[in-house]
Amino acid sequence: MRLENYNIKYQIFVFTILSTLFVGCSNCESIYIYRSPEFIDDGLKVGTLKDVGIDSQKIGQAVDCIYANKYNQVHSMLIYKDGMLVLEEYFEGNKYQWDAPNLQGPRIQWDKDSMHVIMSCTKSITSACIGIAIDKGYIKSVNESIFNYLPEHQQYKTDGKSKISIEHLLTMTSGLEWDEWGPHDPSTNDIDRLYFYCQDDPVSCVLEKQLKHKPGDKFTYNGGGTIILGEILKNATKKNVKDFSNLYLFQPLGIDSVTWYQFENGTYACDGSLNMTSRDMLKFGISYLNGGKWNEERVVSNQWVENSKRTYNNNTGINIPIDDSGRNGYAYSWWTNEISRNGRKTKLFQAGGWGGQEIIVFPEENIVVVFTGGNFKVRKRIYNILERFIFPALE
Repeated sequence: MRLENYNIKYQIFVFTILSTLFVGCSNCESIYIYRSPEFIDDGLKVGTLKDVGIDSQKIGQAVDCIYANKYNQVHSMLIYKDGMLVLEEYFEGNKYQWDAPNLQGPRIQWDKDSMHVIMSCTKSITSACIGIAIDKGYIKSVNESIFNYLPEHQQYKTDGKSKISIEHLLTMTSGLEWDEWGPHDPSTNDIDRLYFYCQDDPVSCVLEKQLKHKPGDKFTYNGGGTIILGEILKNATKKNVKDFSNLYLFQPLGIDSVTWYQFENGTYACDGSLNMTSRDMLKFGISYLNGGKWNEERVVSNQWVENSKRTYNNNTGINIPIDDSGRNGYAYSWWTNEISRNGRKTKLFQAGGWGGQEIIVFPEENIVVVFTGGNFKVRKRIYNILERFIFPALE
């Protein structure tokens, strides 16, 4: 529902029951009028919340709380259940701009056609491309050394680094010394350093780091490793990640408009630069909900999806900065977690990105939920929305 329609309805509400306005806003009582998502022949079937047994009043309270800025900047919220897109809401918010105060660029009304930076959800898409490359025989195995596919970087094959495998990059267990979750400062934060000082060869800037742990033993969040995965993909397939993903991932999903960031030397920023619409994020999530299929067409192997939702080795108990998800696991570039529902745990796996970009898959409930947002400087509270509104609405 568009903001202008909401405002008209809100004004009517003010004039008719003015005395309850501030109570309703503070408690997020629903004044929202639900409308089914628009069918636009993009491969997504649409339906209503009632069709899939979701309480529209509870969802309305979530929407009203977002409009009332209870969750700071949520830019979109989509719910897909039982084969249908049943909720699609967009809100006002600022575009991401790295050199603007609080990273907030122009303020816009987001909509279904808006391209949104999905930050580290890009890692999950890069992972899918690696899986497809293995399915098609371009890469033999995740257990191969990364240096089998890095002919221009053999000088870094020293001090035990030859033991780093493709799987170790996928699971953030390369063992390389890396600090990406500290304060954003190119002099201390390794991912910032890549973008500010390593434009001519970001892969070397990652590989030159010391090996601090035995590969496979310890989780260290490392977007630089995902950038290396893009280089491996390019060398193995003779296609860069943009061309490869367009051909083997996005075209099968009916996604025809995405953009990537490239470093000055042409390397693609596979760690977090992808821009796409919320509906296209949803399509990607649906393919994983369906075991790697989109409309019965195989996109990525079921085994790759299983590896993406099964916590790898010792990757448990991970707290993500300024995030309310609690303790997470990490798989093949997807987070794993669970939420409480009626005294039992519901498993999920999610592609998550800084600021509130989320593709959350609930296999047991046959649900995919997508969020985009602009909470780059404040704690995002997506799990609060899930546990307070979305899952109670399923009862």
